[in-house]
Amino acid sequence: MKNLWAPWRMTYVKGDDVEEGCFLCRTLNEDGKDEENYVLCRTALVFVIMNLFPYSNGHLMVSPRRHIGEFLELTEEERNELMRLIQLSVGFLGEAMGPHGYNIGINLGQAAGAGVAEHLHVHIVPRWTGDTNFMPILADVKLIPDHLDSTFRKLKVLFDKAVG
Repeated sequence: MKNLWAPWRMTYVKGDDVEEGCFLCRTLNEDGKDEENYVLCRTALVFVIMNLFPYSNGHLMVSPRRHIGEFLELTEEERNELMRLIQLSVGFLGEAMGPHGYNIGINLGQAAGAGVAEHLHVHIVPRWTGDTNFMPILADVKLIPDHLDSTFRKLKVLFDKAVG
């Protein structure tokens, strides 16, 4: 039997080092730490961040900068910018990683599965034909074949060129 090591997951599993408050707002307020926090893009209204505990490589979250949890509270400008960055993200993921498809969705409210119900965010999960395998069934393990740093570097170049 071989061991698969994913030590970065232990923080998530145990809930260690979980800080109080909204991690999205905290990340936005940490100027100069975008690479460390995997923030790919900031605009006046919206930002794109990589998920630290991804379902698959390139799992991104697109969120309004404003701390709101209700979809109906989005302004027209926020909604348009959110959709623009979702569209750019899908294009950049396609260019950098070549997925065969995507899951794009919003979990509104804790009952719907929102891990951070108080700050709206859209998940973009790249998918590849055959990307589900026996590991989740046998070992409750998901395989993520690329490191977050590597994926960040691939995508950051594209966001910087397009959005600045």
